[in-house]
Amino acid sequence: MRRRRVCLDCATMLLGASLILVGCTTKPGVQTAGSAMKGPGAAPRPQGKVEEEKIPPPVSIREVTVTPRVSERPEAGLGSAVAEESPLKDVLFDFRKSALREDAKQTLKNNIQWLKANPHALILIEGHADERGTNEYNLALGERRAKTIRDFLVAGNVHAKRVSIISYGEERPFVLGHDESAWKWNRRGHFNLGSP
Repeated sequence: MRRRRVCLDCATMLLGASLILVGCTTKPGVQTAGSAMKGPGAAPRPQGKVEEEKIPPPVSIREVTVTPRVSERPEAGLGSAVAEESPLKDVLFDFRKSALREDAKQTLKNNIQWLKANPHALILIEGHADERGTNEYNLALGERRAKTIRDFLVAGNVHAKRVSIISYGEERPFVLGHDESAWKWNRRGHFNLGSP
């Protein structure tokens, strides 16, 4: 019996000591991992698994090439597409040609009328070619096209000092593509306006 009482007393002391130790490890208002805060105003501890905030993956950005919409009729084509930039309409050329087509001559006559009504406007004519041929050939072809346009304007009484030319060859296509549907728009003379 005495032995039982000693064991019971030891068990009571161990239980009391463990309660004291558990009570001393947590301070009021401070919550440690695995312990629950007790007392008024303490937030309840969430039960079960807590999900982490999900961050969406970064959005990938694609490079997009936009092909301008252009009318299928050459006489309305490029001029209407660039009308916002210049009142002067572009002219188109046939493959490997620098001679003016009939529709190009009519477009240039209209451009001459505008230039006569605006005598202080200066223009830069850009000669362009499609991608077929060497760079050197296309630069020379673009230059011939720009000169042909300049000569037509000068013959229509536009002063030569108002007109400058440059050739870009195939380097600045208006429509991207590798077939006639793109090439026919890239064989052109383009007008840029300036002022004195």
